[in-house]
Amino acid sequence: MQAHFGDRVELTWKSFLLRTEPKFTDRDRFVRYTEGWRTMAEMEPRATFTPWSTDAEPPTSSLPAQVAHKVVEANWPDAARPLHHRLLEAYFTENRTISDWSVLTQVVAEVGVDADEFGALAAEQRETMTRRVIDEHNEAISQGITAVPTVVINEVLPVPGAQESESYIAWIERLLERVEQGG
Repeated sequence: MQAHFGDRVELTWKSFLLRTEPKFTDRDRFVRYTEGWRTMAEMEPRATFTPWSTDAEPPTSSLPAQVAHKVVEANWPDAARPLHHRLLEAYFTENRTISDWSVLTQVVAEVGVDADEFGALAAEQRETMTRRVIDEHNEAISQGITAVPTVVINEVLPVPGAQESESYIAWIERLLERVEQGG
């Protein structure tokens, strides 16, 4: 997914697998783990985090959600960004199992994509999009990226972890100054 900010800054989102396999095999351990989300909520009041409190099973992997996002991005690009936000909300706020394709289809429909059309295209494109997600993940690993999020500025400067907006702005301004000075 790409976003443009004028003609000087371009933002490209790439996949990074958060869970390649279940982190917890024990549901109670997973529920205790999600209690840590309260700390994130205190750090970022605009985000809503709800420790796991539903009967839904925890997600087994981040791969299905990322593949679903790639399918939407390729076929309904205007729905990609809303889906990104909706997936985060479905997981962190509503405690939905976003590794389950029936849940993913519901979430995709919630951003205005026809569920049947999505289901057909997801079945057709799943292998290709899975490869794309894995390739992007491996590219990040080969660049030494291990933190989520990591923002790579100008394809050379990785800024790992969540940062204050001011930090990103300062790095971008410095890089733009260097570009303008020819260095």
